[in-house]
Amino acid sequence: MAGWEWDESLYSGSAAYYARGRVAYPPELADALANALRLDGSGRFLDVGCGPGSLTLLLATRFEAAVGLDADPDMLAEASRLAAAKGITTTRWAHERAEDLPAGLGAFRLVTFAQSFHWLDRPRVAAAVRGMLEPGGACVHVHATTHRGTTTESAPPHERITELVREYLGETRRAGRGVLPEGTAGGETAIYRGAGFTGPQRIEVPGSAVVRDIDDVVATVFSLSSSAPHLFGDRVGAFESELRSLLTAASPSGKFREQMREFVVDVWRP
Repeated sequence: MAGWEWDESLYSGSAAYYARGRVAYPPELADALANALRLDGSGRFLDVGCGPGSLTLLLATRFEAAVGLDADPDMLAEASRLAAAKGITTTRWAHERAEDLPAGLGAFRLVTFAQSFHWLDRPRVAAAVRGMLEPGGACVHVHATTHRGTTTESAPPHERITELVREYLGETRRAGRGVLPEGTAGGETAIYRGAGFTGPQRIEVPGSAVVRDIDDVVATVFSLSSSAPHLFGDRVGAFESELRSLLTAASPSGKFREQMREFVVDVWRP
């Protein structure tokens, strides 16, 4: 992501849409991690770039305490609301950039990155996290696509949605105040190994078929950094109206069904 710099508007306006717009991580993912890491309810867990707590709250009950860290205060407010709704009281929320780690947070049995690592100064953050792991601890990288599944006849019209976004925002992918013409960065393996990790141990969890309605799909679009509400300015209402019309035309019943992709989890150890 040469030339791109993070800024606080990256997901501005997306927090209210994120939990509904992204398909939830399945309980089977938590079970697989518990088996691989022999989780027994002890220790502390840190979720870096936690957003509204999508993974944090799934794993929180597997530990004595959990910390969700994010640079977006609105995401953390939503995470706190969802935690209260679920009756989870062992999690606290840290408004920090990952680049500020260790940030006085202490040591952890598990540190996770779930669809967040690519936004960070990865060598710096990976090195910091390695130093925050307690003996026997692990770092987990979750590869997932929770905003869309595989294309089927009854899936949302993803390509037409992308075209509509481009009509409003231009051909080049937006991200905060910058652009990402070549998308987000890859090559995580070299980054982790360069920071002193070994592995990875890979775990795969199958995706499931989901049924979603028009409000879900609208939330999905606004949950993306490339189509966050702030990017549309005073045209956000017009865009949403066109988006809803497109979705209604694609499915008069207002329902869509698609198969989600598998979840791939890499376990890295110091």
